[in-house]
Amino acid sequence: MSVDWKEVLKSLKEEAIPKRWDMQELARNFFEGLFLVVPVAVTIYVVFLVFNFIDGWLNIPIPGIGFLITIGMLVLVGRLASNVFFRGALGSLEKVLTRTPFVKLVYTSLKDLIEAFMGEKKRFDQPVLVTLTPGGHAEAIGFVTRQNLDLLGLEDRVAVYFPQSYNFAGNLLVVPRNQIRPLDADSADIMAFIVSGGVSGGAANGKSGKPAPGDTPALPSPSDSHKSSDSFQ
Repeated sequence: MSVDWKEVLKSLKEEAIPKRWDMQELARNFFEGLFLVVPVAVTIYVVFLVFNFIDGWLNIPIPGIGFLITIGMLVLVGRLASNVFFRGALGSLEKVLTRTPFVKLVYTSLKDLIEAFMGEKKRFDQPVLVTLTPGGHAEAIGFVTRQNLDLLGLEDRVAVYFPQSYNFAGNLLVVPRNQIRPLDADSADIMAFIVSGGVSGGAANGKSGKPAPGDTPALPSPSDSHKSSDSFQ
C-alpha cells in the first residue's frame, strides 16, 4: 500500500499552522510542548553530564573509552568480590580507612548510604505512615531506617526518614513505635510519590484504570494499615 506523502504533509501543515491565530490556543500549545520537551531535555542533559564526568576521569582523549574502561573495571571488581584473597585485601584497606580520622566519617557515611539504596542491607524498603501528633489527623509518609535505637538509650523508638519533595534532602525523626503504620506498597513507588510531591508513583489520581497486582491499592486503607502494624510492635 503506497503512502500519499502530499496528503500527509498537507495534514501535518494543517495541524501545525492554525487558520486563526488564537492567543489562548497558542499558549496552550506552548505549555503542552513545554511539558513534553522539558523532562526529556533535562534527562538527556543529566545523562550527558554523568557520561562526561565518568568518561573524563581517566583523561583519555578518545570519547567513550574512559566510560567503557570504568564499566569494565566495576564489572571486574564485582567479579573478584567472591575471591578470598581479593576480599582479604579489601578488608585490610577498609580497616585502614575506618581507623583514620575524618576519612572514617566520609568512608562509612558513603558506604552506608550506597548500601541503603543498592546493597543487601537496604534501608529504604519499609514505607510507613506516621501520625505526627498522638490523636491528631496529620500524617506523613516516610521510611523506617532503624528499628533499634538502643545506642541512644531509646527502647520504644524507631528512626523514620522523610524525603523532601523536589529535593535530594530529607529529615530524620525519632518517633514512638506505636505512631507508625506500615504501608503495603512498593518502596520505589512510595519514594517517587514523596519526591515528586505526590505527582508520581503508582496510579496518578487513580485514573490509570489498571488495578495493582492482586487488586492491592497503592496506598492501603487505614483499617488495613492497622491490621499490618503488628510487624513493628
